[in-house]
Amino acid sequence: MTQLDSSSAAPAKATTRRRDWWAVVSVMAGIFLLVTAEQLPIGLLSQLASSLDVSEGKAGLMITVPGVVAAFAAPLLPVAVGRLDRRYLLTGLMALMALASVLGALMDSFGWLLATRVLIGCCIGGFWAIAGGLAGRLVALEQVPRAMSLIFSGVAAATVLGVPAGTWLGDVSDWRTAFAALGGLSVVVCIGLWRLLPSLPARKPVRLASLGGQLRVPGVCIGALATALIVVGHFGAYTFVSPILQRLGGVALGDVSRLLLLFGAAGLAGNFIAGSLAGGRPYLTVLLIPLVLAATTLAFPWLGTRPFSATVLLMLWGLVFGGISVSLQTWILRSATNPEAATAMMAFVFNLSIGLGALSGGQVVDALGLSAVLLAAGGLFVAAALLIAVTPARVVSRQETRPPGTSSRT
Repeated sequence: MTQLDSSSAAPAKATTRRRDWWAVVSVMAGIFLLVTAEQLPIGLLSQLASSLDVSEGKAGLMITVPGVVAAFAAPLLPVAVGRLDRRYLLTGLMALMALASVLGALMDSFGWLLATRVLIGCCIGGFWAIAGGLAGRLVALEQVPRAMSLIFSGVAAATVLGVPAGTWLGDVSDWRTAFAALGGLSVVVCIGLWRLLPSLPARKPVRLASLGGQLRVPGVCIGALATALIVVGHFGAYTFVSPILQRLGGVALGDVSRLLLLFGAAGLAGNFIAGSLAGGRPYLTVLLIPLVLAATTLAFPWLGTRPFSATVLLMLWGLVFGGISVSLQTWILRSATNPEAATAMMAFVFNLSIGLGALSGGQVVDALGLSAVLLAAGGLFVAAALLIAVTPARVVSRQETRPPGTSSRT
């Protein structure tokens, strides 16, 4: 979930050149690598735990730490940098990402490895806080929704390509090679951002005063709560998808990377399907997502006990969760009175929920086992569906005619 930079309140460009679209692609590539870095330990969890001599539950901190750090970096970093040109900020954060990834590949201590994950979290939160609001400054107004979809596709592409590719590289080599490769790609994207992005001075500094006020808006409050329940539930279980597939589904370790690739492909399809549905029916789309996720995770311990059935359930899981970001973004933009502040708060909630989900999931796995974490996730999805079901549909109709990614002043 991204925060709209306050500078996005400015009117979109009148025309769009080919170079402008390449700038959008460079931002998408940055998000692609950041999400890959955040979630890569999921596919390498068993290998990481064995290599560093920690439990799989403790290894889940590799997801918790950057998620929590990113949650606080998302609203605080734009405040800290004030009017710094966003081109400099995004390029600098990608350079820091490259450094943190290479350092992580060199660490022999789990504690020091977690320290590099703190840096990754700063990059994730800071980059997302700015990137989500750039569409209106890079392309013409009528093309803002398309540019936003392209930027957000970096999230799904990371699941489709980044995490499976990193998992495969870790399988054929080791996890250190996967981390080092991530650092090398970050250098390439850093250069691309520097060369392709125009000067992006902040026209108005981001302030904290208006963030909490958006939680008094019913639609934003419900959206934030639903986001927390869904994301905590998802990452509580998905963080441990590798051991779940192996131990519950009977999937061979060598097949996990291929299944994660299929999971990501399903998620990418779900992103575009949900995007088209949410444009006309955001309430129904957001309601269906936790309902189907609940059915999938609650059924997994009983129906996902063979490689084929586990694969089918995993694909359904990916298809549905792939639509959550664009659906909730549409919900928030249509219900908020101040979209920039509302999406800033949502960035905090989303990233914090990733960290809390991985942390709580690790505790459940260590105490009760893999089936229990799937059931706990299903319970959270049911709670989210009930919350949305008792919410009047009119809370998401306030901004129905405003193009996504633009402010009420555009």
